Amino acid sequence: MPTNLWQPGVSGNPAGRLRGSRNRLSEAVIWALLRDFSKHGEKAIAKVRRTQPAAYLKILALLVSREHKVEHSNAIKEMTDEQLERSIEILKEMIAKRDAEANAKVIEGEAEVIPSLPAPASGGAKPPKS
Repeated sequence: MPTNLWQPGVSGNPAGRLRGSRNRLSEAVIWALLRDFSKHGEKAIAKVRRTQPAAYLKILALLVSREHKVEHSNAIKEMTDEQLERSIEILKEMIAKRDAEANAKVIEGEAEVIPSLPAPASGGAKPPKS
């Protein structure tokens, strides 16, 4: 049986779907979903989260790439002694600066002139003798 029954780009079914029709349909569906999501998306997501938490979590899980690779590395173990010492110095400086800012009390205001009080009336109480 020959392997080249049809020329490239010819399916052999003259009544087949028109070229690009699948793309037009996909695009129309995507635009319809986008319009609907723009109007109702956040409310719909919130409703699903409240009423169907399992479905909500399943959707979230489907959005995460299956090929997501998590690698753990310990950067501190790879640092030289000098880098570790410098990092400790920087951390100490940052802590000292934070503590100084937390302990500093700034009082802002303007001096106010208080009118002098009248002299005490004669015959008033005298301070007790020590």
